[in-house]
Amino acid sequence: MTPLADSTTARTTAPAGVAGPAAAADADLPASPAAPEPEAVSVDVENLGRQLLGQWAYAREHARELMARPEFHRDPELGMHEHRERVLGQLHLLVENGSVHRAFPKSVGGQEDNGGNIASFEELVLGDPSMQIKSGVQWGLFAAAIQHLGTEAHHAALLPDALSLAVPGAFAMTETGHGSDVSAVGTTATFDAATDEWVIDTPFRAAWKDYLGNAAIHAKAAVVFAQLITRGVNHGVHAIYVPIRDENGEFLPGIGGDDDGLKGGLNGIDNGRLHFTNVRVPRTNLLNRYGDVDAQGVYTSPIASPGRRFFTMLGTLVQGRISLDGACVVASKLALTIALRYGSERRQFTADSDDEVVLLDYQRHQRRLLPRLATTYAMSFAHEVFLTKFDAVFSGAEDTDEARQDLETLAAALKPLSTWNALDIIQESREACGGQGFLAENRLVQLRADLDVYATFEGDNNVLLQLVAKRLLTDYSRKFAKADAGALAAYMVEQVGDAAVHRTGLRRLVQQVADFGSTARSVGYVRGSAAQRQLLTDRVETMVAELAGRLRPASKLPKAEAAALFNRHQNELIEAARAHAELLQWEAFTDALDDVADDGTKQVLTWLRDLFGFTLIEKNLAWYLIHGRLSGQRAQAITEYIDGRLLPRLRPHALALTEAFGLRPEHIRAEIATGVEHIRQEEARAYFADQRSRGLAPIDEKDLVAAKGSRR
Repeated sequence: MTPLADSTTARTTAPAGVAGPAAAADADLPASPAAPEPEAVSVDVENLGRQLLGQWAYAREHARELMARPEFHRDPELGMHEHRERVLGQLHLLVENGSVHRAFPKSVGGQEDNGGNIASFEELVLGDPSMQIKSGVQWGLFAAAIQHLGTEAHHAALLPDALSLAVPGAFAMTETGHGSDVSAVGTTATFDAATDEWVIDTPFRAAWKDYLGNAAIHAKAAVVFAQLITRGVNHGVHAIYVPIRDENGEFLPGIGGDDDGLKGGLNGIDNGRLHFTNVRVPRTNLLNRYGDVDAQGVYTSPIASPGRRFFTMLGTLVQGRISLDGACVVASKLALTIALRYGSERRQFTADSDDEVVLLDYQRHQRRLLPRLATTYAMSFAHEVFLTKFDAVFSGAEDTDEARQDLETLAAALKPLSTWNALDIIQESREACGGQGFLAENRLVQLRADLDVYATFEGDNNVLLQLVAKRLLTDYSRKFAKADAGALAAYMVEQVGDAAVHRTGLRRLVQQVADFGSTARSVGYVRGSAAQRQLLTDRVETMVAELAGRLRPASKLPKAEAAALFNRHQNELIEAARAHAELLQWEAFTDALDDVADDGTKQVLTWLRDLFGFTLIEKNLAWYLIHGRLSGQRAQAITEYIDGRLLPRLRPHALALTEAFGLRPEHIRAEIATGVEHIRQEEARAYFADQRSRGLAPIDEKDLVAAKGSRR
């Protein structure tokens, strides 16, 4: 659980006539300095852009150079079959341009640069999300499984062809009947000692491998996840390398499949189904880093616990969730760049003059886009923290069990938020551009369609958040890797109770005190970073404490009844996990402010961080009111502060904040973000101004009516 940061608070002077406990409580709240006017500060776009590129800027810049080239761009005119072939060709171009080897061992021509590999991959979404995900299937899943689950013999024999794309591959984990619950897949791999082979079967229709990228047409081999059975014992899910097609693209004996066909998005990927009937492969095709079988069928593993072994194997593939998190950050930056550029140029409706108003000058338009811009910055900074932890683990610098479990929990926390947020950001950006946003040439509709499935692949978001809740309650320990509901509840009762809120000093923010009259004074007490951190942390800790009380009886119930009790509070667990993930994003944003040297940039980013924090609090005002953390007046003041202070302060800097994303026209490729709308609007304004100056403008009927009325 994220620890509550120590806060240093400044004493404030109570107004005359206020005394007693109320004054004492308010005196402990942090003071907020007066903010400069928005026009008095500016953003250092170049330096902010460098900060956003992060530690692996070289990899991102290399990928962006490639994505600027037309051959990597999506062609919206292509049908599904043509699109698939174009994307396959783009993968060959990635190989030719050295974009796929970064993460792999030096023994096979790689660079062992895990962070740079993910950073580079994330930027591919700028070219075509189908290309990005198909490359992720080939090198982030298929080849990565060989690397992380296999041994050096597998690396030498199998990785070169996987890296060169001589052998396109599929990652055959998901089944029609089992997606997120990988441990329950129906496919079996049974050892035949007489022939020294694995016999692979999908014994019923729900066990067919499904939704597999590359499986419909291109894959020649697959890493198949199956229940490993030897000597009559099921040792759980393991991965086996299985050739599936010959050189002519025909299925090998015992293998069949279907094309998933047209999808809601990502139609440049040939997703399909595979099924196996008595398919035999050599014993040595087992990717045996974590579990091996000898010629006599004897199973051995360096990890004694089956549960821990299973989660260790899946944990090696965590990079998929990391890369989706980062890709959603890039896609959100793209969408907001388009929408904010258009909103700063498009004019609609007149005020008191003959000139129409720029959309972004309307408060509602600011409300739609600027909080989402703040969210994107929070996502970006949190992802950099995430990627740094990933690289430390996979490079071996911090490769401990605890570090791996922390990484898995972070992945399960941030991937749901970023994928959901990206869909929301793209959709709101589309709507904010009106009919223009619906045109294919402006990319937003297709971008949202392509990213839609991100919310459910590499782990359904709700399932992942449940995992976060479980680990949140155990303080990221390994204690509950195999706990049932009763044991989990017992731990919660032991660790978290009513005292949690009191011992952290959070009661300073519980407003059993009188609020003072002005909005500025009401919001001032919760405006500082220390107070925001306390409010956001308090919500997480209190939600956990409440769950502890509700699950208290589970420790004494039979297993089935305990599980039923746990299920009744599943939604609360997921909400607590989401609140925790949002806190992580807020903290990453706050920490990033310390790295900003330019005063103006720091001020603007602080406003943006405050907008993110207050938006989170505003979204959950009902919780804060019910639990007595905010009074009604202070809650109202937060909304008024967002609308009356933060949005106007950030409005002049909206374009600079998107310019810092560093996206060039070749990356954006949206007609309405090229400046063409500004040209159209200026042409219209010049036309009407000329009409008025030459006395050629017709008289408005409403003016005639008004004139007649005044003569009466």
